[in-house]
Amino acid sequence: MNSTSQQPKVTGRAFYESLGSPRYILAPMVDQSEFAWRLLTRSFLPPSKRPSVLAYTPMLHARLFKGTQSFRDHHFQPTRTGLPPPPQQSSEIPSNGEQFPYLDGHPSNDRPLIVQFCANDPDDLLQAAQHVAPYCDAVDLNLGCPQGIARKGHYGSFLQESPNLIHSLISNLAKNLDVPVTAKMRVLNTKEETLQYARLLLDAGASWIAVHGRRREQKGHETGLADWSMIRYLRDRLPKETVIFTNGNILGYGDLDRCLEATGADGVMSAEGNLCDPGIFAGDEGRKIGQRSGEYWTGKDGKGGWRMDAVMRRYLDILYTHVLEKEPPQRRPLLTSDTRDDTHIIQIDISKSHLQITPPAHQPTATTTNPNESTEPPPSKNRKGNRAPRPTSPNLLAIQAHLFHLLRPLVSKHTHIRDKLAHARPGDMHAYEEILTMVEDVTGQGLREYEQDPAAFDLPFLSAQSVIGVNGEDQNQKKAEGERKKEAEEAEESSIEAVRECHRPWWVCQAYVRPLPKEALEKGSLSLGKKAKRKIERVEEEERARKRKVDGGVEESGKVREEMDEKDGVPREEIPKEAMVCG
Repeated sequence: MNSTSQQPKVTGRAFYESLGSPRYILAPMVDQSEFAWRLLTRSFLPPSKRPSVLAYTPMLHARLFKGTQSFRDHHFQPTRTGLPPPPQQSSEIPSNGEQFPYLDGHPSNDRPLIVQFCANDPDDLLQAAQHVAPYCDAVDLNLGCPQGIARKGHYGSFLQESPNLIHSLISNLAKNLDVPVTAKMRVLNTKEETLQYARLLLDAGASWIAVHGRRREQKGHETGLADWSMIRYLRDRLPKETVIFTNGNILGYGDLDRCLEATGADGVMSAEGNLCDPGIFAGDEGRKIGQRSGEYWTGKDGKGGWRMDAVMRRYLDILYTHVLEKEPPQRRPLLTSDTRDDTHIIQIDISKSHLQITPPAHQPTATTTNPNESTEPPPSKNRKGNRAPRPTSPNLLAIQAHLFHLLRPLVSKHTHIRDKLAHARPGDMHAYEEILTMVEDVTGQGLREYEQDPAAFDLPFLSAQSVIGVNGEDQNQKKAEGERKKEAEEAEESSIEAVRECHRPWWVCQAYVRPLPKEALEKGSLSLGKKAKRKIERVEEEERARKRKVDGGVEESGKVREEMDEKDGVPREEIPKEAMVCG
């Protein structure tokens, strides 16, 4: 619980250090960094180290949050009776027993926590922030959202052209809110512009800045790579006491420290990498615990990862225990390569009566029923009428999307599970338990197949390594080396190396590597508009002109351009290209 009303507000690096100087941060993700997922992410660390991960809530719309009680109840649930009106001192939590902590910002398992808002009105932002201030450690302003809806609503990264408004948004919070304010931004077109932008946020009162190393235009198939050099440029030119977080290009645990070293940032965020592997922050100690429990798998090549069935089971258990406040169903032990094929006959308690969604009384539901009215639906709507009310908890609404991220390689191979998941309704725990059982069954099958033939799980383009003997003297060695050299030369324009590094068997959590824009164009999954085509033509023409200059001014016609000699100013003689001597 905050007690900042009884002492001066701590800001800047002092505030960061008061949180334990966290190096790993769960990034804010729309509808995806909700309480249950934050708890899952931290659960892979030993209990004593879980507070070392700083987490952000999903982005919340300040105007809707300020003005709509139902929006607040559905998106932020710190108490069992919903979110109360802001007290006189926003960091004081009422002592009323009904305000006992429930989910968001719970002092025992959901701290440190930053609540993020998008906004374009200083008063809306302040009033929204006052509601959540007693239940979080700071409030963050989203200046990075690149989506079309942010353009229409004039928020996120589309505030870049409104520096005065940005300054007002941040300074109003810094002056009038009892908890610190932070900001998350994207880089601009040049390093100098980005530095000026960062200084604007800090001068307005931001205690720290989180910098996404991609520009506003980099999204979807045009996402490309984040530019770590931009963050390093900021680190080298901003005051040393400035706290900087970096975001972008984090595919696995090894990228975390590599990014911190390259950028000099204080902390590193993970977003999409975390969705594919929520154990990304676990570290060696967490992995050792996972190996003992059988949740962490290690292959014969030494590479490993968290088993999808184990992660999904852990995720559902968190939903039962904390959101639905029920005991998780009794389940069989995790399958192994030694498990017999008939293990599925073990009975698992997933009866609908046990898993039926009946939210606690304090939780709002999407629909209500008059007890005096007949509960029998009209004959033509029997099927629809038998459905349970759609849940309103963000923790239940996010399940399907999370599982599609988590199980992506598995459902790509086992499409019957993908189809089952696609038809699962929000909050239908019985359906998700059935999906879990299917995931466990195919995982056991995959483990047995791996033991029989590990090479069958390698990527096709990795097979070139097999032609090299143990001592490297195979007759095809030169050919293989040539192939690797060619791959290395193309690495900067290809995602091959990243795919190679992240690849695991399909039942193991692994990063999704987006194709680079050039690859997306070649595959036909990305098409250019007229504006983009003109830009590419202009860049290509500039590149051709540069090469002509480097090559001695050779024109495509085969003649050398007439240029002035730097020493005496005498024009050079035009000579045929064929007469030039190279080297």
